[in-house]
Amino acid sequence: MNIDSKTKIYGLIGHPVGHSLSPLIHNTAFLDQKLNCIYDCFDVLPENIKDAVFGIKALGIMGVNVTVPYKEMVIPYLDFISDEAKLIGAVNTIKNNDGRLEGYNTDASGFIESLLEQGVEIRGKNVVILGAGGAARAIAVAFSLNDVNSITIANRTEGKAYNLYKYIKEKFRTECKYTSLDELIDFDNIDILINATSVGMFPNVNATPVDEKIIRKAKFIYDLIYNPKETLFLRYAKKYGIKNSNGLNMLINQANNSFKIWFGKNFNKNLIVNVLRKKEFIK
Repeated sequence: MNIDSKTKIYGLIGHPVGHSLSPLIHNTAFLDQKLNCIYDCFDVLPENIKDAVFGIKALGIMGVNVTVPYKEMVIPYLDFISDEAKLIGAVNTIKNNDGRLEGYNTDASGFIESLLEQGVEIRGKNVVILGAGGAARAIAVAFSLNDVNSITIANRTEGKAYNLYKYIKEKFRTECKYTSLDELIDFDNIDILINATSVGMFPNVNATPVDEKIIRKAKFIYDLIYNPKETLFLRYAKKYGIKNSNGLNMLINQANNSFKIWFGKNFNKNLIVNVLRKKEFIK
């Protein structure tokens, strides 16, 4: 990659960002498509987020991804928000369109694409989402837009589960319920069980958000975590012969959808998968 005075800058803003695979993914795509661009990470302290967003415009940065904890915080400083980002209440992709900062969300679309690629039927299914934070909200919206039968929000703090339940009930016609994590032991019909919490993420790899007695009730298990590639949550799924997936395909799909917003075309997903496999992120 040759960096010169015409090199366009893209990046990621968040805190922390040192664990991110986004630079590897996007710089590989830039090189493959012979784009004179570079992607870097910007670790932004909370008190500097407003200046950071305005700096995108001031410095002529062409686009950024946004990760925790800033997906909601950046919204007031943008000139345009897509309908999907408004529904989710979060932005993970910003495009600098000739000085106009446009906010999008590719988490929901990336998640649904990753399910469809694995042949998982969504329409008419009963879904349980573990967690009630930003990731859970994006997934609940995604499912609501894709005609599931029901969504149950389960969270350690029932108040947060209730807030997400209330939002889905107000915005969509989807049947929605909320519950504590422990009460899931009484559920019998779980078609898709999603871990949208950080429980099980490296380095706390021996933790799981729910007991294996709950996990074994599901027909399909999805963990948004991709480091480690096989969480205890997924090991329990494998133990009971349940089809399962980690969050790496979602990461690649949402990155591809960000790339499409910036450049109007897809990157080579097979190439990205091969690069990640060589780096031992995929086995």
